[in-house]
Amino acid sequence: MRRRWRIVLAAAAVVVVGGGTTVAALGAGSEGGGGPASALPPNTTKVTRQTLKDTQTEDGQLGYGPTFTATSRLRGTITKIPESGDEITRGRPLYEVDGDPVMLMYGSRPSYRPLRVGTEGADVRRFEKNLAALGYDGFTVDDEYTADTADAVQEWQDDHGLAETGVVELGRVVFAPGAVRVDGLQAGAGDPTGPGQKVLTYTGTDKAATVELETTDQRMAKKGAAVEVTLPDEEAVPGKIDEVSTVVEPGSAQGEDPTTKVEVTVWLRSKKARKAAAAYALASVDVTFTAGQREDVLTVPVSALVALAEGGFGVEVVKGGTSSYVAVTTGLFADGKVEVSGQGIAEGTVVGIPK
Repeated sequence: MRRRWRIVLAAAAVVVVGGGTTVAALGAGSEGGGGPASALPPNTTKVTRQTLKDTQTEDGQLGYGPTFTATSRLRGTITKIPESGDEITRGRPLYEVDGDPVMLMYGSRPSYRPLRVGTEGADVRRFEKNLAALGYDGFTVDDEYTADTADAVQEWQDDHGLAETGVVELGRVVFAPGAVRVDGLQAGAGDPTGPGQKVLTYTGTDKAATVELETTDQRMAKKGAAVEVTLPDEEAVPGKIDEVSTVVEPGSAQGEDPTTKVEVTVWLRSKKARKAAAAYALASVDVTFTAGQREDVLTVPVSALVALAEGGFGVEVVKGGTSSYVAVTTGLFADGKVEVSGQGIAEGTVVGIPK
């Protein structure tokens, strides 16, 4: 759309310069800073008042969003592993090593050290928060791993057949932002494992649409912004932009330069969206972005803009059998129209447009 506007504005400038002495000879001091036109325009339209939205619709792919990898921190043998498509929630085993479960808990950062009495930090709070959510008590959720925390951990270990040490060994817990869906397996039951070895890949359980934008359209994608996703059955549901990242794609042919794209992840987490998207595992969808919105503003077709000799833009206002150029201030461009304001510009004002 932006490219189309540039073409229209360039064309307007050419008309003014090439046809030219009329507008170029306009003096300041006429209405709104423009001047009289040499002849009436071939067509006219009226200034309208409306809500203007700068929207753009792009193809997207419905799935489960980004894929993450669960990497072992324990040495031993994989004794149990889930199947692709299984969904696992907080406090449930993600896989087993030497017969002992590796548990899923919720958090935005991974474990990086064992937790024991005396350990302090945000990772302690994160683990204790999960322990409390699973129904264990007798300790305070804070940044300090105390003897009370260790007592609760021993109870947790006993419930899952683990050695009751009161210490959470590194690798016993995998943190993910929420419930996970197993996407693929990197190891199987009976395989040896050790620190750094990949076990499985996973996604979230909510549906998400992934869209690739040109870098020139990055303004459309703002984290947290609302979008509309149209499913294959034409039902439109609300979505929210969760992540915007830059992706460099290698050239498809030898010697071809890589291209840069903007990858946008849109989560469908509202009740309506979840219900509507439940029938689809993978599907093509349309995602409509809104970069800007202006309510109750005066608009004219972009083609009504004229480049003024003294700079800026104006419109040709028609009154009775005469017309004159009036300078305007432009605002939002969208859907072939532009927001305008200026002296003498009001709803219903008649302005000229080309054939």
